[in-house]
Amino acid sequence: MVNRKYKIILSGGGTGGHIYPAIAIANELKSRFPGAEFLFVGAKDRMEMEKVPQAGYDIEGLWISGIQRKLSLKNLAFPLKLISSIWSARSIIKSFKPDVAIGTGGFASGPLLYVAASSNIPSLIQEQNSYPGITNKLLSKKTQKICVAYDGLERFFPREKIIKTGNPVRQDLLDVDSKIVEAKEFFNLKHGKYTLLVLGGSLGARRVNELIENKLDFLDAQNIQIIWQCGKLYYQQYKIYNNTNNVQVYEFLNNMDFAYAAADVVISRAGASSVSELCIVGKPVIFIPSPNVAEDHQTKNAMAIVNNDAAMLIKEADLDVDFENKFSQLIASPEKQKKLGSNIKKMALVHATTQIADEVEKLLNK
Repeated sequence: MVNRKYKIILSGGGTGGHIYPAIAIANELKSRFPGAEFLFVGAKDRMEMEKVPQAGYDIEGLWISGIQRKLSLKNLAFPLKLISSIWSARSIIKSFKPDVAIGTGGFASGPLLYVAASSNIPSLIQEQNSYPGITNKLLSKKTQKICVAYDGLERFFPREKIIKTGNPVRQDLLDVDSKIVEAKEFFNLKHGKYTLLVLGGSLGARRVNELIENKLDFLDAQNIQIIWQCGKLYYQQYKIYNNTNNVQVYEFLNNMDFAYAAADVVISRAGASSVSELCIVGKPVIFIPSPNVAEDHQTKNAMAIVNNDAAMLIKEADLDVDFENKFSQLIASPEKQKKLGSNIKKMALVHATTQIADEVEKLLNK
């Protein structure tokens, strides 16, 4: 069975939160089936067209984008893009002839999984959020399996198709505690100083970046050193702070295991992949969810953790009033830090990638 040349097609993109889970699943399947052939399908001009080839996989691009939540002329092109991408997906499926199709979310996964499932190709979607988007709700009627990371998704999906696996994460995060000394040396950090890791997602988070810029003096007074991942869209604006003592600004962090290992406290958006990673590394977290995402799913992701006394949350609208007080309370209390870190680690689902691959394997064997 291992030597059978399966053909596996995957789609997920738009942000790192959709791309890296798809790559993690592909890597696990490749280790099981070395003779398998893989093809990714993404959205043209999005980051998957760069990141997937870097991971060693072929990718085809569809002319597709999401619907803007605000009134926008861009929405007028959406029906045309959708029809075009379905035709392209049909052509890709016909040419590649996959044995199984896997979707991890993002613009391109809708057309690709729709065509695959409609062509009777066994299909699986991996829903990362506690509140699914409309694409996966629609796809769930056609796909065979839905791997989820949160409880309670029977409200949105057929119960008999749901398997709770968690979200795939980088395997090098499973033992960050053993890398603390090496990580501090890697980032040239000072021992005896608290290290704050700031994560705004792969593209960046404008409001989080503005907060850190405005609070640099406050953080310095708290004896904090900062690893600040400001994102691709904002690096040119914020890289000047690399000239500031105790501040390191990055467009993107390639050594996430070291970044997590070095951190004492984390400030983060609440995208599904970030939340899953933070559960595994077990550090005290302040979530600042983005309010600009579909169905406000980042707040729902964060609240699933906060309700277990495993993280703190500050809404964007409350940052100016609440940030200094809540951050100071956390830094001043080693007991609270330890409790949050311990509780969030209890929520980790560390075998997600292998369990999802198990479900794919079952589909291949049917």
